[in-house]
Amino acid sequence: MTVATVGVHIVDILARPVEHIPPGQDTVLVDQIRLTAAGAAAGTAVDLVKLGNDVVTMGAVGDDELGDFLVAVLAKRGVDVSRLTRRPGEQTAASILPIRPDGGRPSFHVPGANLGVTLADLDVETLRAARAVHLGGVDVTFGLGEPAFFGLLDELRADGVVVTMDLLSELPDLLGMARAFLPHVDHVLPNESQARLMTGEGDARAAALALLAEGPRGVLVTLGERGSLVATEAGVEHVPALKVEVADTTGCGDAYCAGFVTGLLHGQDVAAAARWGTAAAARVATGLGSDAGITDLPSTLALLTDS
Repeated sequence: MTVATVGVHIVDILARPVEHIPPGQDTVLVDQIRLTAAGAAAGTAVDLVKLGNDVVTMGAVGDDELGDFLVAVLAKRGVDVSRLTRRPGEQTAASILPIRPDGGRPSFHVPGANLGVTLADLDVETLRAARAVHLGGVDVTFGLGEPAFFGLLDELRADGVVVTMDLLSELPDLLGMARAFLPHVDHVLPNESQARLMTGEGDARAAALALLAEGPRGVLVTLGERGSLVATEAGVEHVPALKVEVADTTGCGDAYCAGFVTGLLHGQDVAAAARWGTAAAARVATGLGSDAGITDLPSTLALLTDS
């Protein structure tokens, strides 16, 4: 496989547009309801496939109906799910997302089987055969934060595998634990809030530089509608967002990661790959759910020339 995604797998249940939660047992009519494969590993895997990559995903889901759905929809999208662990008696992670008219997305979430992921759930030989490994949500799959896994990541990187890392939560304790991964990855892609919480810095630029000092070759801080900051040893560059009609911001970070990794695998430098990520995130924002908007790589990159 070209890319292996490792970490968080979630079923998202989305409704749009939602302006309020009705009292009692009242009903509110909405335009659209969807179920999608989401999470920092699963959602990114789907987008990576759409962008032309062969992808295998690893992690854990429950042996329940939601798990059946998640495995089926990932396979339908072209993701290799043969290394995904099913846990008897456990809940598959899921979120209910009432999407506001402006694309905002409060959520109700159960973390489920993601919390129990360990190195034993991963196929090490498959990871060694990949060109890139994307760690999605290591602040939640904290069972991976052990010396044996760090040693494996170092081996992969020494053999030329690109290792990228995204985060899921905004809980300071979990993000603090995730800092241990920084010396063992090539690029980390937090959002602004996560970067500031991890470092204690008051602005995104200072936070990016603080994270860069802890070991990765690149830090890409996503800033929502303001784009992203790209920090490398060459300096800090701002990559502006692309203007699109926003329907839902769910999965934009996952899409950014997918576009970024795809850019690196196509020989782009970090800043140029960040623009590929920006285009992928913009595409996803135009539809409902983390798998919306993106159809293929050429139409995604067309946003860069059209802007």
